[in-house]
Amino acid sequence: MNKEQSGVLRAWEATVRKTQAAKKRANNIFGTISMANVADVDPEDDNDKSVGISGEAYFTEKILPNGDYYTGQWYDNFPNGQGKYLWTDGCMFLGEWHKGKTMGRGRFSWPSGAIYEGDFKSGYMDGTGIYTGPSGDTYKGQWLMNLKHGHGIKHYSNGDWYDGEWRRGLQEGHGKYQWKNENHYVGQWKNGVICSQGTFTWSNGNKYDGYWEDGMPKGNGKYQWPDGSFYVGNWSKDPDEQNGTYYPSESSMAANLEWDPKTVYNELADCKICPGERVSIMPSQKKLAIWYSTKGGDKVRRKSVDGRVSVGIERPFDKMNMWESDGDINDSGEVRRDLDCELLGVHHYDANPKFNLRLPLKAPKPGKRQGETICKGHKNYELMLNLQLGIRHSVGRPAPATALDLKASAFDPKEKIWTRFPPEGSKYTPPHQSCEFKWKDYCPVVFRTLRKLFEVDAADYMISICGNDALRELSSPGKSGSFFYLTDDDRYMIKTMKKSEVKVLLRMLSAYYNHVRSFENTLVIKYYGLHCVKLIGPTQRKVRFIIMGNLLRSEYIIHRRFDLKGSSLGRITEKPESEIKDTTILKDLDLNFIFKLQKAWFQEFCRQIDRDCEFLERVRTMDYSLLVGLHFKDISPNGELIPCGRRTPSELNEHCRWASIKLEANMPARVERTIRRPECELQLVGRHTGECYEVVMFFGIIDILQDYDITKKLEHAYKSIHYDPTSISAVDPKQYSKRFRDFIFKVFVEDT
Repeated sequence: MNKEQSGVLRAWEATVRKTQAAKKRANNIFGTISMANVADVDPEDDNDKSVGISGEAYFTEKILPNGDYYTGQWYDNFPNGQGKYLWTDGCMFLGEWHKGKTMGRGRFSWPSGAIYEGDFKSGYMDGTGIYTGPSGDTYKGQWLMNLKHGHGIKHYSNGDWYDGEWRRGLQEGHGKYQWKNENHYVGQWKNGVICSQGTFTWSNGNKYDGYWEDGMPKGNGKYQWPDGSFYVGNWSKDPDEQNGTYYPSESSMAANLEWDPKTVYNELADCKICPGERVSIMPSQKKLAIWYSTKGGDKVRRKSVDGRVSVGIERPFDKMNMWESDGDINDSGEVRRDLDCELLGVHHYDANPKFNLRLPLKAPKPGKRQGETICKGHKNYELMLNLQLGIRHSVGRPAPATALDLKASAFDPKEKIWTRFPPEGSKYTPPHQSCEFKWKDYCPVVFRTLRKLFEVDAADYMISICGNDALRELSSPGKSGSFFYLTDDDRYMIKTMKKSEVKVLLRMLSAYYNHVRSFENTLVIKYYGLHCVKLIGPTQRKVRFIIMGNLLRSEYIIHRRFDLKGSSLGRITEKPESEIKDTTILKDLDLNFIFKLQKAWFQEFCRQIDRDCEFLERVRTMDYSLLVGLHFKDISPNGELIPCGRRTPSELNEHCRWASIKLEANMPARVERTIRRPECELQLVGRHTGECYEVVMFFGIIDILQDYDITKKLEHAYKSIHYDPTSISAVDPKQYSKRFRDFIFKVFVEDT
């Protein structure tokens, strides 16, 4: 035996030893496992741990390249059926799989000792299940995408317990919370806090029955002692608002005239709601270190001694039979199979993944940070200083506290405040280095109340807009001619406005306020302030602007941005794929995805789209759009987007952050790739491919201030002569609303 042969033999023997040691470690952890409908495996054949027949699930035992271990049923390159998976960090899942996702009943355990046993759906704890934490916390009830959602009972390790309704991981709805000392509350909750109406009973028999706000009595309420005496009145932590009457019982000897309602607040301050334990990592965040083969499945599947094979990603195009039911029917009734021509495009379409399924989707190149910083010497530097001075003055100006119920006079378009800002300063304004200007606040009480309604902290608001960091001006004005500015923290966007847009907003302000107040999940853009700067001098120039929330501000990278209206005329970005950056705004005819939302979120989304469109129809506006931002969770090192369940360890982006999920932001979802036909460039919705990607979504309705005025009516009349009237953006608000909804409900679907 020569040296080369001897070296190969030694390497082979070392590999065998490592594999057997890994198997022994896995068996020690797993113990024995019984499987239904599993092919028999010859225990003497150490080289063949996977046995199967083409097209059928088979039993396998895999030690994966990164040290993970799987044993169970396997089909089409994925765990499928009953199986156990052990991650190297100690997490383990035992239960049902479907195409590489935990699906059905199962048990997930953490190295800390925490255990979840119950239903899974698409990798999430979803359905009914029991979670036991490492410190003894237990929850038994309903789940939705890893969050407690629905009815459930939670026992805390400190002895407290809660039995009631949950929403997105927090107590919300009706429920009972009992403390270890046997004090208990029965009533309404919101966002994990006692609110609205309910009854608190102390272990000594005292009881408060009434209204609550932020965990404390607020409003009408009755406090009762066991002997029957009681105090009834209006409750508030503010002594000036607190008032009521004490009524002694017939059995009590004398009235308790020295009793102070403040004692109730002091007692309640000690009754804290237990926050419970935090889950270190969610099951849906655990990735599978599995490999894939693009070879056909006609052979019995085997693995090498050390369990290693070449790594590749199988794409849906490799399985052409998935398209058989979708082919066109010819005159003889046969299904067409010429997919290369029909789906992949020809000539210049070959290089565009919108038309060519063979081309993998790639994450766009990261663009530079949006906007040009406005520094000294910039043409709009003084305007920025004026704006910041005005905002600081408006927000910082002392004002009485306002209730959410505003008087009609607050919405009067004539309700505005002018303030003069001379460079040397005045009684009400500071000295500054800019030119003299006048500042106008439109409906200041309304916008102050809107900021309160949207939970905007006044100090944070001023720091974002008026802090030491300059604003950034976007590179070019929008189609309307307006300029856009971003705050340094990307939290707020400032847009210059035409006089006609200001009139539309002031006209609809009362309806807008009532709408956003009534529907906290509204997708309509949030407005925080409406102002005007008037430069004093020969030009007398006026600049009106609105401050609004930036829908796509996120700790995640937004890889794709779409502005969707449901019309086709001019709704395409004339850029080659190579020039599209992550800041490029794509349009309807660029869209190559269907957005798939989980059932509960999809139903809420549809309801809210209907409400918002009905509101916009009532106020007679049109030309609005749905702005959608996508963050793709799994991207390979070469920039390719990795479809769901088709990932390898080296190609994973770790997502340890679990941000607050809302209808319009941080929404976990899937998108399905679609393909357009080259001969149908105006096709709004492409053909489904079955190729899905996990994303985090952000969306909201923007540009809601376009009135259907004479200009838009003339635009509609003119374009209708030259183009299909249904493809034109400028249509009557009622028709626009219907078309917008019809389109949105085609591209947003329930993920089944």
